[in-house]
This record gives sequence, structure tokens and C-alpha cells, in this order.
Amino acid sequence: MDNNTIVLAIGGIAVGAIIGFIVAKILERNNASKLVKQAQKSASSIVREAKSEGESIKKDKILQAKEKFIELKAEHEKVILSRDKKMSESEKRTRDKESQISNELSKAKKNNDSIEAKVKDYNHRLNIIEKKEEKLDKLHKSQVEQLEVISSLSAEEAKSQLVESLKGDAKTEAMAYIQGKMEEAKMTAQQDAKKIIINTIQRIGTEEAVDNCVSVFNIESDDVKGRIIGREGRNIRAIEAATGVEIIVDDTPEAIILSCFDSVRREIARLSLHKLVTDGRIHPARIEEIVKKTTKQIEQEIIEVGKRTVIDLGIHGLHPELIKMIGRMKYRSSYGQNLLQHSREVAKLCGIMAAELGLNSKLAKRAGLLHDIGKVPDAESDMETPHAILGMQWAEKYGEKADVCNAIGAHHDEIEMKSLLSPIVQVCDAISGARPGARRQVLDSYIQRLKDLEDIAFGFNGVKKAYAIQAGRELRVIVESEKVNDQNAADLSFSISQKIQTDMTYPGQVKVTVIRETRAVNIAK
Repeated sequence: MDNNTIVLAIGGIAVGAIIGFIVAKILERNNASKLVKQAQKSASSIVREAKSEGESIKKDKILQAKEKFIELKAEHEKVILSRDKKMSESEKRTRDKESQISNELSKAKKNNDSIEAKVKDYNHRLNIIEKKEEKLDKLHKSQVEQLEVISSLSAEEAKSQLVESLKGDAKTEAMAYIQGKMEEAKMTAQQDAKKIIINTIQRIGTEEAVDNCVSVFNIESDDVKGRIIGREGRNIRAIEAATGVEIIVDDTPEAIILSCFDSVRREIARLSLHKLVTDGRIHPARIEEIVKKTTKQIEQEIIEVGKRTVIDLGIHGLHPELIKMIGRMKYRSSYGQNLLQHSREVAKLCGIMAAELGLNSKLAKRAGLLHDIGKVPDAESDMETPHAILGMQWAEKYGEKADVCNAIGAHHDEIEMKSLLSPIVQVCDAISGARPGARRQVLDSYIQRLKDLEDIAFGFNGVKKAYAIQAGRELRVIVESEKVNDQNAADLSFSISQKIQTDMTYPGQVKVTVIRETRAVNIAK
């Protein structure tokens, strides 16, 4: 094909395309005009609907506003009516008050008039009375002058003579009254004292408690006895050496006898045996350990007993050392009577008797509880000092009042009584201890003999422990192996026996056994 043909073909195609584009645009314009007309129609219909809805809403709002206005108007009218009513009521009250005030003012004017009249009348009467008093004074003076002329005495002289005569009469009458009361008191004093003592005794509940020198330790079976005795008796010897208590194992079924005059030792031995039997391990090392622990336990229990005692009696402010001494009373006896029970009993008696006599009952209880603390001496105490004096010295040392200290020291007449508490404590001590069955003299002398035996042994050098056992028929002495050898041990046994023979009086014989023990201890690490 040539170029002209190609140009004509391209031109034809272009003309066709232009014609198609023009035709398309014409068709689009026709469609757009149709859409515009449809939109105008729908817009006009929406506007008409909106106008109709707006009119209806407008009418509804106007109706609601009218109704609200009517309601507010009605409420406002109610408020106005209530205010008018209150104002009318307040005006009425004001008018009533004004009328009342006016009435009161009129009454007050009338009263003022009557008061003024009364004041005038009172002043008039007062003037009359004053005139009469002047006349009476003149008459009195004239009469006194006439009496002075007649008696030839002035008024002061007559007054002094009258006073002297009255004094003499009063002294005479007073002396006669005092003499009569003294005679009446002497006649009734003994009777009243007996009545107070009887009433005091009747108001106290007493208990008779007699201490023994043996305790029974019960066991489940007799097989335990062999374990307590140990191989060749080593266990029982260790227990006796550690506690100072004689252990008697005989044919008594299911029982072991613990014998010692010191109840503290017996209690330590009993508790230690109970722990050993319960634990099952019984050998010398274990025995020593248990005895030490039990001793500490008993010491703690002594403190607790002292605290409970002072709390029960209502006594406060005691020194801790005095409380400990009171606890130790539980394990001491006086002529067979438990010392703590005796002291509690005396304290209660003293409190009752002091109350009957109008004295300080708390102070009396304090003196009664502490009156026998000298009977529980420690290792440093002087055994030659009477227990009343020793107790007084301890009370003074620990800050007790002078009346309490004097009552403690004077309850056996070792010193002079200086307060009313002293005879009360003495009487109550006699009431508690002197009744039938309360005390046993034999037991006390027996215990004192055992203590003297142990004290003789402690008087020799090298003695570590000393225990009187078998009711005083044997003295078991434990010495320090470093200070006493075997030869000296035999000499010591002989010397102690000779000392006992020369210094003491006793029935039968006393066996002196000296025990010297050596130990070799090493520790494997």
C-alpha cells in the first residue's frame, strides 16, 4: 500500500472516533438533565415534608409551653397563698405578745407601788427597833452599874470568878467521868479481848498439816527397781550422792521409799526418779543431769509459790528475795507443821484481828506472813541467831516498815514491842501453833539433830557434801578428791565420828561413811 492510502485510512478512523465521542457526550448530557430533574422533584418533596413536620413540631412545643406555664402559675399562686397565711399568723402572734407585754407592764407598775409602800413601812419599823435597842442598852448599863455597886465587883472581875468556878466544876466532873470509864474498861477489857480472839479463830479455816520424813515413789512394776539400783548398785549410789536422799528398795510391791528430813531434797529426788523412769535411760551421767535440771525447776517453783501466796493474801510491793523466802516455806516445817500454811494462817488471823481493832489490816497481814522467814535460812546465815531476830534483820535489809520489822522480831519476846502490830502477831502465832494437833515437838528436835550431824561434817576441810540418812543412823560424807586422799579419808571418818560422840546426844549409833570419788574425763573430737 502507498502512503496516501494509509493516511486516508487513519483519517477515517479518527473521524469515526470523534463522531463516537460526540455521540457519547450528547447521550451523557441527556442522562444528566434527566437526573437533575429527578433530583429537583425529590428535593421539593423533601422540603414539603420537612415544612409539614416542622409545623406539627411547632404546634406541639407551643402546647407544651402553655401547659408548663399553667403549672408554674399554679405553683406560684400556692407559694403566695402560704406566705400570706404565715404573715397573717405572725401578725397575730405579734399582736398577742404586745397585749401580753402591756398587761405585764401594768402589773409591774402596780408591784412597784406596793414595794415602795413596803420599803417605807420597813424603814419605819427599823427606826422604832433602833430606838428600843438604845433604851435597852441604857437599862442594861444602869443595871450593871447597880450590880457593881451592890457586889463591889467590876464586870470583868465577876466574869473571871464565874469562869474559874466553872473550870473547877468541869475538871471535877471530867475526872469523875474518866475514872468511871477507866474502871468500866478494866472490867470489860478482858472479856472484849476474849471475844475478839474467839471471833477471829472462828472466822479462819485452819488445816492440820504434819510433814513426814519419807516419801513413797510408786512404780509400774518391780522390774523398774533393778534398773534404778543398776549394775552393782551404781545407779542408786549416784542418785543418793546427787540428792542426799536415802533410797530404800525393799519387798514393798511397786513402791520405793525416799527418806530425808529435808523435804526439798525429797521432792528433787522424787521428780528426778519420775523423769528417769519415764525416759528409760538410767545411768550416773544421766542421773546427774536430771538432778541439776530438777533442782532448777524446784527453785523456779519456789518463786512461783511465793508470788501466788502474796497475791492470794493481797500483799504488794514485797522484795523479790522475801518472795523467794516465802516460797521456800513450802518445803519447811515447824514442829511438824508446814511453815507456809502456818504463815498464811497467821497472816489471815492478823488481818482479821487488826480489822476488829480498827488497825491497818494489810500491814498486819504483811507482818503475819513474814514473821517466820528466819526459819528458812540460807548458807550464809548465822544458825546461832534466833529466827525472830534473823527474820527482823532480813526485813530491815529488804526495806520493810519499822512496825513490820518490830512485829517480826518481837513475836517471841526477844526484843521490846514498839507497835500494836507486835502483840497481834504474837497472839495469832500462838493461835495457829498452839491448837491441839498442830505441831509435834519430837519431829522438830529430830530434824534439828539431823541438821547438826550435817553441820559437824561441814566443819572439816575438804568436805563437799554431807547427808544424814537412815533416820540419823548414818552420816554420808562426800569429799573433794583433790584435797583428800585415801588415807586422809579414813582419818576424816574417824575424826567426824569422835566429834559427833563428844558434841551430840543421840540414841543408838551413828555410822560415818566418807566417799572419795575420782574421775578421768576426756572428750573425743
